[in-house]
Amino acid sequence: MASIELRSVNKNYLNDIAVIRNVDLHVKQGEFCVFVGPSGCGKSTLLRMVAGLEDISSGDLLIDGQRMNDTQPARRGVAMVFQSYALFPHLSVYENLAFGMTLAKMDKALIRQKVTAAAQVLQLESLLERKPKALSGGQRQRVAIGRAIVREPGVFLFDEPLSNLDASLRVQTRFEIAKIHRDFGRASTIYVTHDQVEAMTLADRILLLNAGEAVAREGSVAQCGTPLELYHRPRNLFVAGFIGSPKMNFLPGQLLEGHADRARVQLDSGEVMEALVDASALQPGQPVTLGIRPEHTQLGTATQSLVREVQWQERLGESTYLFLNSGAVSPSIIVKAPGQAHADAGQRVAVSLPAACLHVFDQHGHALERRIPIADLPVPHAT
Repeated sequence: MASIELRSVNKNYLNDIAVIRNVDLHVKQGEFCVFVGPSGCGKSTLLRMVAGLEDISSGDLLIDGQRMNDTQPARRGVAMVFQSYALFPHLSVYENLAFGMTLAKMDKALIRQKVTAAAQVLQLESLLERKPKALSGGQRQRVAIGRAIVREPGVFLFDEPLSNLDASLRVQTRFEIAKIHRDFGRASTIYVTHDQVEAMTLADRILLLNAGEAVAREGSVAQCGTPLELYHRPRNLFVAGFIGSPKMNFLPGQLLEGHADRARVQLDSGEVMEALVDASALQPGQPVTLGIRPEHTQLGTATQSLVREVQWQERLGESTYLFLNSGAVSPSIIVKAPGQAHADAGQRVAVSLPAACLHVFDQHGHALERRIPIADLPVPHAT
């Protein structure tokens, strides 16, 4: 195992265009860190900088305490799994797994021992004589992962390894990657994905990257923390809207009263809501945005609620999503209801917004601190 540290890392291309800006990150030994963000945010570029496949414009990369900026990729003690598998088509599965060790002229008995151990974990024993063209996409990806495993690196790097697989295989292979991380000494791992479900389920910590103008204004890192920290304590509107599927509902309004433990907000549609946040730094009359996740809304009238017209419903069996007219310019309000819930288009329904579940963002999009511990947050209704 080896730790990975990025200190004020920047990457600029021609015309001094900043792709990666001011990234500080410490991946501890054995930690599973996921880079996630929208297309073009630089997550694969950042991964390739750790691997040595991209130069670092400024800043320092340390692996196990040693500066690696100018070290050749082969000498960094990392193993990388690519999105495209990158298998040799003319070699068998066994030969693909053994290729690096064969090139290093390791003892044949040791090579066979390592390949056999990896094949057992990845359920490839019956496929060792096959060529890649005779394998499914999931099997090819497992071979690519196995080729990295047999090297016994201190650092694993995964660049969107599941994006070529169908939905069921992604779930299966995601489980296998988590199991591999546990079974093989919990090597330090950096995993790049655009899929937030992969990020939430695999990560010890998530690094969510900005894109576009926010990179130049705020740096590349939108927020770094555990999955539940990003989910329950998003730093800003971008994080709140990116993490969670369906995304968080946003309702514009203005502050009526701001206190250290609560805020009273009047929505643009007229309703008054209270949220358990620290709004003491804001002045009455300032524009704010309320946020609430679909699973935290509740059908029915309560202390504070909205009445809206149903535009559409999606019945998924275990749950039903209702899309309601927001009453403003903003997109529809999405409500996650129990699976047996039903509402016709045009029907008006009442939806309560619990104060403990509401987020508040100031006029610059920054989140106000929530005044309730994560452990005390209400549990979403059973479906």
